Amino acid sequence: MTRMNPMDTEIGGKFAKRFAGVSTLLDRSPLPREIQELVKIRASQINGCGFCLDMHTKDAVAAGETPVRLALVAAWRETTVYTDAERAALALTEEATRLADSTGVSDDTWAHARKHFDDEQLAALVCLVGLINAANRMNVIVGMPGGSYKAGMFAEFAEQ
Repeated sequence: MTRMNPMDTEIGGKFAKRFAGVSTLLDRSPLPREIQELVKIRASQINGCGFCLDMHTKDAVAAGETPVRLALVAAWRETTVYTDAERAALALTEEATRLADSTGVSDDTWAHARKHFDDEQLAALVCLVGLINAANRMNVIVGMPGGSYKAGMFAEFAEQ
């Protein structure tokens, strides 16, 4: 049940525009778009954010992602459909999303990511993981449900 829509408030609306602007900046980063969507989906699965799962799976489909890869994100370790770079990004995403369950991102996970991404891509990946976790938490707090998102529906909002 939706408790409130923060975008219907002055502060929430202003924040959402800035949040969307940061998201657009990351969309345009050198981190491959397919990796970005996988990261957003995996963090949203872990955090139980239906709104973000709805958004990012639909955006991934619109960007050409396959149903098989989308269906297997939660079990990515037990599949053969992801590249080594995608696996490195997903491992980092899981450890960074589950900070309370561990001591953070392990040196091994960081080293694996470092093998696949340069500094610009790693910076984008770290910022993306932080941003999607923030979005997940805000949407879960206010009870934003999934199901009504249309691919790209916030694109013009992000450009304002």
